[in-house]
Amino acid sequence: MTRLAPQDGIAIVTGAGSGLGRALALDLARHGFTVVGIGRRRDALEETQARAPDRVFPLVLDVSDAAAVRDAFATLRQRHGRIALLINNAAVYPHRDILDETGESFMESVAINLGGVVNCSRAALDDMCETGHGRILNVSTFADLSPLPTAAAYSVSKGAARIFTRALIADLGDRFPGIVIGDWMPGMLRTDMGIPDGLAPEQAARWGVELALRLDPALTGAVFECDTEVLPPRGLKGRIRDMLLLRRRRPRRLS
Repeated sequence: MTRLAPQDGIAIVTGAGSGLGRALALDLARHGFTVVGIGRRRDALEETQARAPDRVFPLVLDVSDAAAVRDAFATLRQRHGRIALLINNAAVYPHRDILDETGESFMESVAINLGGVVNCSRAALDDMCETGHGRILNVSTFADLSPLPTAAAYSVSKGAARIFTRALIADLGDRFPGIVIGDWMPGMLRTDMGIPDGLAPEQAARWGVELALRLDPALTGAVFECDTEVLPPRGLKGRIRDMLLLRRRRPRRLS
């Protein structure tokens, strides 16, 4: 299996100041990568860096600002080298009833949860398309399929980000098969955005990093939840064909 290695380039993790993003950055550092952790709070990013000072480098950046992202990624190339891996993890979950939302507040969430994925992916692709290989892993959710109360902006923006993953593949898949793009849903976590009895972010990060380091073109378009692939639904004809051919589809696992 082809895997990303530290010599292939640097790793970027957005939302690296706490929770899952911090755990992802630190796990990548343990694998020997130079990791740029992006977030909006310098103190939180510096706390992440303090746990791996030789490997993790903080970058205070608003991922919703396209021009700022473009300039920052250009500076990163000069300082640390080409970008081989991007994990789009940054997100906000404001928990607001739709009657408490305004058009402006709603679109602020969209600008981060969707716009941040677009901005960072587009900036990282400059390096990946030049080398012909790279990895983009978008931290995703099923919120768009079953929106919870007070989660309209979150559900819409995260669902749109899943569509963006498929749109990226539609544009790039044939021309750049060495750039592997997919979605990963880490499950319900014990974080500020999660639930008190959720999964430890460090455990989820081990799965996420394992998936992120797999540079297998067969993973482009794959969706994983925790450590297991979520198979796409099959239509009636497909199910009948599988039965006639005694073919049983098995989801891939990371462990």
